[in-house]
Amino acid sequence: MPYQPAIDYKTQQDIRRTERLRQLQRELPPACTDFFRAVAHTTSTLTRLAYAYDYRLFFDYLQKENPDFADLNISLIGDQELAMVTARDIEGFQDYLGQYFTRDDALMRNQELGIMRKLCSLRSLFDYLFKTGRIPANIATLVSLPKLHEKPILRLDYDEMTRMLDSAESGEGLTSRQQALNRKTAARDVAILLMFLGTGIRVSELVGINLSDVDFEENAFQVTRKGGNQAILYYPDQVGDALKRYLAERCQIDPLPGHEDALFLSLQRRRITQRAVENLVKKYAMVAAPLKKRLSPHKLRSTFGTNLYQETGDIYLVADVLGHSDVNTTRRHYAAMSEEHKRQAARHAVLPERKK
Repeated sequence: MPYQPAIDYKTQQDIRRTERLRQLQRELPPACTDFFRAVAHTTSTLTRLAYAYDYRLFFDYLQKENPDFADLNISLIGDQELAMVTARDIEGFQDYLGQYFTRDDALMRNQELGIMRKLCSLRSLFDYLFKTGRIPANIATLVSLPKLHEKPILRLDYDEMTRMLDSAESGEGLTSRQQALNRKTAARDVAILLMFLGTGIRVSELVGINLSDVDFEENAFQVTRKGGNQAILYYPDQVGDALKRYLAERCQIDPLPGHEDALFLSLQRRRITQRAVENLVKKYAMVAAPLKKRLSPHKLRSTFGTNLYQETGDIYLVADVLGHSDVNTTRRHYAAMSEEHKRQAARHAVLPERKK
């Protein structure tokens, strides 16, 4: 058998997503396939897959709610039928996204951000159809996007970080079943939590790290960022110490074929998944900060970003380390802390008493 080089994690993910995208395309109008091909060089497989799910949901809605589409085979819908879609249809879809049942009868609810993303997906499709002359107008632009309300950054304070790490290390605060699992995974879990808190890494980047990506002499590792770009992240000594303790155990594990180079392994000896990491963070967060219900890997990333900004005041450094392509994204999230400092200054201003 000829030698076949190992396929890296990102490529494996792209292969799976591409196959799933092809399956979904068979359920969608041919125009969607043309759109995916048109944007293939400017979007990731993950983005196109998200588009496909959004389009399937939209056409399912049309079949349910618009009599003109009720008896049509969605996969055979042509440009003439697409031109029949109205702004009213999209407005109805926007309302529908607030609460609906999936094909598996699961109840789904979308918040502002989820609705916004799905409507933007439709705008992209109809903009392509209009610009290529396949429909007479981009009616999706006639529908206003929902207004997004600013949410406070949810993050851990110093004591909460300490409790989270203590729980991961000792199992304190966990159920008996969780403690039994923790005895097998404590070193790994502490290393993962410290990676988030010490580097601001994304969960998708963390699960893709290989053993060969880590340089202990430089306290650095390589990650694949959004868009496929490679970047080097540096970590503090405490993260390095945790990684070394975990690797002492990792070396005793015989990974399954195809997972030999994965840094973080599951108990099934496979590369750990994003879902597993999300559940891991949620488990320890419930012990450390039970009133903060929505803690996730992204919130640990926010904790790192907040701490870095408070220590340095350098928004460009925060943007660079977090991998934000636009510093305005970083500023929207973290510059509000400077406003709070200004408010504190106003509250502490010393002024002479004046007669009222």
